Amino acid sequence: MRTLIIGSRRSLLARAQTNLVRQMLLDIWDDLTVEIELIDTQGDLNRRDPLPAIGGKGLFTAELEGALRSRRIDLAVHSLKDLPVEDSPELTVVAVPRRAPTEDVLVSRKAARLEDLPQGGVVGTSSLRRAAQMLAVRPDLQIKDIRGNVETRLRKLDDPELGYDAILLAQAGLSRLNRADIDHAHPLPRSVVLPAPGQGALAVQGRAVDPETNQYLQPLEHGPTRAEVTAERSFLAGLGGGCAIPVGALGTVTGKQLSLEGLVASPDGRQVVRVAGSAPIPEAERLGRQLAAEALARGAARLLPS
Repeated sequence: MRTLIIGSRRSLLARAQTNLVRQMLLDIWDDLTVEIELIDTQGDLNRRDPLPAIGGKGLFTAELEGALRSRRIDLAVHSLKDLPVEDSPELTVVAVPRRAPTEDVLVSRKAARLEDLPQGGVVGTSSLRRAAQMLAVRPDLQIKDIRGNVETRLRKLDDPELGYDAILLAQAGLSRLNRADIDHAHPLPRSVVLPAPGQGALAVQGRAVDPETNQYLQPLEHGPTRAEVTAERSFLAGLGGGCAIPVGALGTVTGKQLSLEGLVASPDGRQVVRVAGSAPIPEAERLGRQLAAEALARGAARLLPS
């Protein structure tokens, strides 16, 4: 009997996602036991400061990746949108399971649509991407940084002293936490807010050279999701790969074709560059880079940090 140890962040959402992967493995393999080790990351320990100010996405992954390299754990489960676009040394994304819904949702007791929020309303988000796209539609809104796990953010929304009229969350997170009971959560169309590259997808990360472990992980792979997120992350990589600018991307597989929408915006939402294209599935990476080059040529280059 082989035992695999999965590394996970401590948040309720991270543990729910890790348990999903654990159950997938147990359903496939009858010669496995699977344990979970909880690991603190810098992004979890510092919940006060805006993410771009303290280092961005790697804050949620570095400690897990260190535990993988040291063989303290055998695999790590991440929200794919939190992973930097380049594989870390010695590590790789062995499997990308079927993704959950990709939409962002407006959580508000005052409006079901962004357009219907009160004039000058206060919206909580720590995402530059979400903020910029909201401001593009409603420049009168006040964006107020909000950190914490999903339950913490929902409590903050309902605290009248904090003054939030709405917050933005990912539909995937609510679904995985079984919070479909929230009747004031309203999905936003992608024409209003395009999701982050990799949103709704999980990354099962392992050591690049560990065939004994990785053979157990490979059946979790979902080809269409891998193609979609490859295109999305290739688009992000073509722009420079960081989270210092608002970037959205959404790939969709239909039959043997892959379509991709991409967006780059200024933080204040006044400038938005949108691109779209399609290609055969095997050309996912090329499509992402092609649309990134198109976005840069159409003005996105001026929006990138110098």
